[in-house]
This record gives sequence, structure tokens and C-alpha cells, in this order.
Amino acid sequence: MKLVVFGLSVTSTWGNGHGTTYRALLRALHSRGHHIVFFENDVEWYASNRDLPGPSFCDVRLYEKWDDVLPRVRQELADADVAMVGSYFPDGVAALDEVFDADVPVKTFYDIDTPITMRALREHQKVDYIESRQIPQLDLYFSFTGGPMLREIEARLGAPRAVPLYCSFDPEQYRRYPVNPRFACDLSYMGTFAPDRQPKLSELLCAPAERLADKKFLVAGPQYPNDLTWQGNVEHIPHLSPVWHPEFYSSSRFTLNVTRRDMSIAGYSPSVRLFEAAACGATIVSDNWPGLDHFFATGEEILLPTGTDDVAQYLTEFSDSEIRQIGQAAQERVLAEHTSAHRALEWEREVESCFSIPQFASGPSNVKQNELNEASES
Repeated sequence: MKLVVFGLSVTSTWGNGHGTTYRALLRALHSRGHHIVFFENDVEWYASNRDLPGPSFCDVRLYEKWDDVLPRVRQELADADVAMVGSYFPDGVAALDEVFDADVPVKTFYDIDTPITMRALREHQKVDYIESRQIPQLDLYFSFTGGPMLREIEARLGAPRAVPLYCSFDPEQYRRYPVNPRFACDLSYMGTFAPDRQPKLSELLCAPAERLADKKFLVAGPQYPNDLTWQGNVEHIPHLSPVWHPEFYSSSRFTLNVTRRDMSIAGYSPSVRLFEAAACGATIVSDNWPGLDHFFATGEEILLPTGTDDVAQYLTEFSDSEIRQIGQAAQERVLAEHTSAHRALEWEREVESCFSIPQFASGPSNVKQNELNEASES
């Protein structure tokens, strides 16, 4: 099957979580025999930080101007079985119109920013990458966010079918590694600077660091203001290549997860970092939001502090064996439910539900469900 994707980026993870999300899903789909073409706008900030310039699992079509690449877009869509336009794709509205005009058999949208999209659509009926008028023309609306918001997408916006397609991880890459002294610390955090996340980061990492001068803290991520002052026991890494992410998580006694405001309010919005950290056996300290217990058992697979005092208690009172036990439980949970193999099978199952081409028309549903079960057991 041929899949044409229009996404923010697959070649760079600088300042975005889309790159690792696409890589995990598309690599798994490629391994199942699908041919994938990925259109990406060639912008300077990704070109200067391109950590996967030539993915082996998809054919990347970089372009500078939409009008210049339009003939190639139409050529690729002409024989595509499925098209998927992603949120924050800069020419998303135009790309969706091309998908509809090309009459691609299965037309999908992948929203990796669903709460942000929904807020804009409620207020303005459009966002830079999709307009309300286009949603009823889709066959599938894949959403980073699950829960009640899916029903709103269907009832309010007219999507024929809205389903969760959560982030995932590749277990061959994200697994526990020996501690790397470069990243050894008591509490780590990985994430791009965002004003709405900074108060939680201050409360759950910076404040404990100020209180516990003998502990080491590590923050990795770009776009933090130059005038932001870190405590002496907090080290900041401006950007960390995904190659080092597993060792980063494996070397922290605890790692912090902080959720964007819109995602936190909507709930059911696990970030890709959450699953990647768990896959490495990291013991996660996280802010709380509706639906988090759908993914991890509180106190057994994840820690949910109410503030600075709780984090300080974790850092000073938890034994190494207790920490390891929680991290291991989280690892077992995501290996059973959230690998890229699981996502690829879920994606196929949804696509086949509206497909009519021969290889998906003859009763594959039971086969796919059996494979999902086998993936959970492996």
C-alpha cells in the first residue's frame, strides 16, 4: 500500500515532538511492507538541525514553496492508497484540498496537537493547517488526544470517524541502557521551552533543585530564554539528538514530564516523551491530568506529585530499589500497549475499515487483532 504523508518534519526533531512520532509510526508501517512518501517544508531551523536527513523507511520530498512542489504532489497522490495530512504542516489546507481533488481512496488527518486545533476551530472555524469545511470530507481523523474530545470532533465538526492514534516508540531504540556519566542525575527533564509549561517546571524541578543543593538536575531542550537563570546544580543542554535520548532517560534516577496547558485541560494526551521515557525504564514524575490513569497506574507505574514537597520527598526518601521497581512497571506497561508495532496495527485496522482495495477487503480484521495480541505478549 502506498501512503503519502504531509507532515511538520520527519528529518529533524529540533524544537518539536512530531519528528520522533512520525519516525516510530512510519518505520513500523514500512516494516510491514508499505511504501511511504513524506512531504516536508524545507525550513532553515530544521535544515540546520537535521538529525535524520535520509530516513530509510520513507521517501522524503523536501520543498521550499508549495506551488513549486505541486506537480510532484499531484503525481504522488495519483496512485496513493492513503493520504495523511498532519497538524502544523504549513501548507495543510492546500494539501487537504489536493487530497480531496485527487480522490485518494482513504483520506486522513493526523492531529498531533488536537486540543490546540480544537480551540482554534471553536473560535475561528479554521487553523493554519486545516479548516472546519474540510473535516467532513475526511475518512478518518486520527488524534493524538483520546477521550471525550473525539466525540466533539465527530458531533461538532462532522468528522465521519475520529479515533485515537497515540504516540509510540520503537523498542529497538528506546530501551534501558547502562548509566552514562554524561547524563547521570537525580532528576531530568526533556522538552522545548513553552511559557505555559514553565511554571510547572519551576515548581517541580527548579524549586526542588534550590532546596536540595546536593542533588543534580538536568534539563534538555531548545528555545529557553537567554536571560533565564538556572540554579548551580541544574545543567541545561540546548538540544539533545534523539540518538542520546535513551541514555538520557536511563541515566536519571527520576525524569519529569510536564504537559502543555491545552493538552492538560483536554486530558488523554500522553506526549511521545512519556512513552519513550517509560520504555527506558525511567521512573517518571509527572503533572496530573484527566485520563492519565488510562495509561499508567498511579504510584505503581508513575508518580504524581502535588507540588515541590512531594518531589523533594521522592528525591530524598525513595530507595534505589523502589525507584527501579516503578520504572520497570512502567516499562512493562508501554511494551505491552504502546510500541510502534501496536500503532502500526491500529492504524491499519482503522484504514482497512474504510478500504475497498483487494488486499484489505477479505476479512483482515481478525488477523490484525491477533497480531495486536501477539505484539502485546512479545
